[in-house]
Amino acid sequence: MSTTRSAHPSTRTRSGRPPRQRHAQAKEHHARTQPDAGKAKTSTRRWSHEVMEKSDALDLEKGVFRSGSADEIAESLKRSSLASKRRKGTPFQSAMSMLNFYINRAGRHLPKTRRATLERAKKKLREAFGRAP
Repeated sequence: MSTTRSAHPSTRTRSGRPPRQRHAQAKEHHARTQPDAGKAKTSTRRWSHEVMEKSDALDLEKGVFRSGSADEIAESLKRSSLASKRRKGTPFQSAMSMLNFYINRAGRHLPKTRRATLERAKKKLREAFGRAP
């Protein structure tokens, strides 16, 4: 009794193609039938940037978080929070929430030295508002 099957039954199926070829064939078919298939959809703006620009937290000075010094960051946030007309909470709450928002959005990609500077800025901000423990 001779059969036309391959040596191993799992390498081919009814279509007669090995699994990798069937996968590639299905992918090509999907790409032909779906106009946007396989294309990554990128937004032009990040939502976190929009939050920084349009939120009711406060109006920030440009480049406030790029400053190298914790003192400069804390003073800038204090000035911004006191001058802002868009904040809902107290000036201290708004400034601290914006600093925390920036730290949290950077996540694990924030270098340790930068994170340490921003944590010092939190302490300076508490001191500037008279809330030091």
